[in-house]
Amino acid sequence: MYSMNRFLQFISLNLLFFCAFALSAQSGTCTIRGSVFDAGSGEPILFGSVYLEGTNYGTTTDINGFYSINKIPEGAYTLISTYVGYDTARFEINLNKYDVQTKNILISESATLLGEVEVSAAKKEAKTEVKTGTVTITPKQINKIPAIGGTPDLAQYLQVLPGITFTGDQGGQLYIRGGSPIQTKVLLDGITVYNPFHSIGLFSVFETEILKNVDVMTGGFSAEHGGRISAVVDVQTRDGNKKEYRGSVGTGPFMTKAVLEGPIVKLKEDGSGGSFIIAAKNSYLDRTAPIFYSYINEDGNLPYSFTDVYGKMSFNSGNGSKISLYGYGFTDNTDFEGLTQYDWKAFGGGLDARLIPGTSKTLIDIKMAYSNYTIRNEFNNTIQLDGQEDIVTTGGRASTIGGFDIGIHFNYFLNNGKAKYGVDFGGFRTLFDQDINSQIDDFEQNSTDFSAFFLYNKTFNKKFVFEPSIRFNYYGALSQATIEPRLGMKLNATDWLRIKASGGRYTQSFISTKSDRDIVNLFTGYLTAPEEAIINIDGEELRSSLQTSWHGILGAEIDITKHVSANIEGYYKHFKLVNINRNALFPSDPDYIAEKGRAYGIDFLVKYDYKRWFVWSVYSLGYITRDGLVPTLFDGYQKQTYPPHFDRRHNVNFLATYKAGKNMDWELSARWNLGSGFPFTKTQGFYEKYEPTNITDDYVETQGELAIIYDDELNSGRLPTYHRLDLSVKKIFTLGDRMKLEATASVTNVYNRKNIFYIDRVSLEKVNQLPILPSIGINFSF
Repeated sequence: MYSMNRFLQFISLNLLFFCAFALSAQSGTCTIRGSVFDAGSGEPILFGSVYLEGTNYGTTTDINGFYSINKIPEGAYTLISTYVGYDTARFEINLNKYDVQTKNILISESATLLGEVEVSAAKKEAKTEVKTGTVTITPKQINKIPAIGGTPDLAQYLQVLPGITFTGDQGGQLYIRGGSPIQTKVLLDGITVYNPFHSIGLFSVFETEILKNVDVMTGGFSAEHGGRISAVVDVQTRDGNKKEYRGSVGTGPFMTKAVLEGPIVKLKEDGSGGSFIIAAKNSYLDRTAPIFYSYINEDGNLPYSFTDVYGKMSFNSGNGSKISLYGYGFTDNTDFEGLTQYDWKAFGGGLDARLIPGTSKTLIDIKMAYSNYTIRNEFNNTIQLDGQEDIVTTGGRASTIGGFDIGIHFNYFLNNGKAKYGVDFGGFRTLFDQDINSQIDDFEQNSTDFSAFFLYNKTFNKKFVFEPSIRFNYYGALSQATIEPRLGMKLNATDWLRIKASGGRYTQSFISTKSDRDIVNLFTGYLTAPEEAIINIDGEELRSSLQTSWHGILGAEIDITKHVSANIEGYYKHFKLVNINRNALFPSDPDYIAEKGRAYGIDFLVKYDYKRWFVWSVYSLGYITRDGLVPTLFDGYQKQTYPPHFDRRHNVNFLATYKAGKNMDWELSARWNLGSGFPFTKTQGFYEKYEPTNITDDYVETQGELAIIYDDELNSGRLPTYHRLDLSVKKIFTLGDRMKLEATASVTNVYNRKNIFYIDRVSLEKVNQLPILPSIGINFSF
């Protein structure tokens, strides 16, 4: 309690300092601010340009369409708003001394499509934001990838990003620059989503048509985000149409989906209004696979099904303030009949509010959210009962994690910069049941976490971007406080070359029941870091059970030509990891053990985007190691440095999209992926394992079980190289001003490459990833 009081005093002093800083920074002259909206739908315009004609005063809008131009001398000006494909909006304004004026802007789509735009908002943002290790994704980009099952999905696009490793089509997971899934935080409109991907790794829980913006932060991110030690994926959804009712329905052999949006309060000239958007999708692959893909296995079965529902309501006021209410429900079921069954359920909801006080230059963001995730895994056996086969559940396990988040953040827009600070408060409960048929050996823990952060971003002389930030955390379950300093910098060396760097310290209290050594495991349980002392691989007792990491990233952005850009980044991550002690033999052995890990490499990205062509080319070279205790055949446990099963050294992704036809209503897409083989532990031999149940057992006559002798060197082998080609063609039929039909034909794994999923060690039978999968899909929008 004493340490908690000291920590809260420390936080309070810092918050007073931050507030004093914000108030002192308000001694400018005049400010013009507001939001820019699409006049046809009321959706905010992202990264549009807003400036005062004939001056150097200007800025770009953020992901909420908000802009703020500060420290303007009093006088009369012409305010101009521009965006690619939209008509320019012009307004005459008069600013008196110390004025803080709000001007919301509605812009309309241009009647003629612009051929070239000399000034790009994205390029302007690149010169004022560090964004090391960050890739921003839009729905437009996601729709360029060959659509598996006729349905493009965020999960498919994430696989082509630099630094991301995808471990397989069936049960595959995404590993970001050496971090496991538990070490990546996924946010949906500010709500934590604990499992964003379905068991068939081709689809996420996010519906592409309602997405607004996705920031994938692969490392070195600022103190605004915390609670994870490797990466952050921040998903933002659209508000919905505030002018008219719109929707879409799509279907294919994998799933059916629907989206509906429309006004609650119609958009007004001052930008006020309300809207809703709801999306739902349901997969029936487990039922269609025997019909369309009967050649996949003996049963022609892909035992995957899921249902996702998301809804949101948003309201804007005339002064730019906004409130949104949203909720979701996701389910997933995978049933390997007669063997095992996985199912998980997730639900949650929340409220986001952006308040813009009338005369203050500080914006206030308020977040309240709740989320819950439960996964169950049942083990089944087939038995003979009354002459008939019957499947019975012989055991299983379950895990639940859930809790609430409350946060209040303050944003202040400086001249050529910004300051942001805030506090977050959360309560969480984790429950892990090792045997769902009993009430023993359950792990249950409650935790209350508190954090505060401060971020400062300033551009000096249009050349140097400086972004220091710091985060303070208090983990209630561990009674431990942490300080996480972080720093980002960018040098605009020339008009075509930008050099950037970032790094810092990161912590998290959640750990996973899944080992880095597990190759095929759809079950991921969640635990809170234990309160008891942790033993490291040297047998030393550590004071803290927190998982921690240090990041360092150095990179360069190069504009090779007007339409060709390149991004090069080298990175290093050092991890302190806490895992369940799977080597424990005796009751006296510790339940948990601390290990070390490293991830380092270099990523290359070259992009071309102009008119009919979009080309995306990525090469990643990465090394991932873990230091742990490994059981050996004759020498007990030994310390060993080994690569985890997701250590893919070389990874190549090539994506190309071409729009054909006079009206560009045909779209041809191709994606090719090449990856070096994953590590695995070799088999040395077999022996008969016999464990007597009582002293009278005849060990001479009784038959034992077949047991495996593993190689002493963990993961010293490598599977064959993985590669796959996907193709798709899309035709767009315009049926009217508001109606459109898209027909898509695609082929996944075109040349039917037999990529190994895993090999049965006893029978040596190879189990492959998905074979060639042709599909068609249609999507009708109105």
